[in-house]
Amino acid sequence: MANVGQEVSNKQVIFKDYVTGFPKESDMFVTTSTIKLKVPEGSNAVLLKNLYLSCDPIMRILMQPVVPSDFSSYTPGSPLNGYGVAKVLDSGHPDFKVGDLVWGANTRWEEYSLTTATERLKKIKHTDVPLSYYTGLLGKFFTHSISFELICINRR
Repeated sequence: MANVGQEVSNKQVIFKDYVTGFPKESDMFVTTSTIKLKVPEGSNAVLLKNLYLSCDPIMRILMQPVVPSDFSSYTPGSPLNGYGVAKVLDSGHPDFKVGDLVWGANTRWEEYSLTTATERLKKIKHTDVPLSYYTGLLGKFFTHSISFELICINRR
């Protein structure tokens, strides 16, 4: 594994352009960029090593130029993103420490990510289950189930 501060290659899955019909492999491509494994001084960013990425039905909707108002469409020429699990490699944020395992939305489809959107990251406290479960059953599914339950309780 690379050391903090080192510049490394960063494989990414890039969204080519908006999709009509069923997405095809040709609607995206794999490329390699470079990234410095260091959070810029004075930044609240978090540097992540992405471990698991989800592929969800909502991604098809986000591949259109016009999407429901609660969402943002993907930007052609940028990496796809979705739910993911990652390990913190470096951090300028007080809530995230090196070695923390996190999950959340907007995980870019790349090996390493530098993110300032820390409000979408949640620490993984239970590692007695496979980490991949946080991209589904313990991640967004759990969040949606709790939200649904709270909505139902409030309507009683």
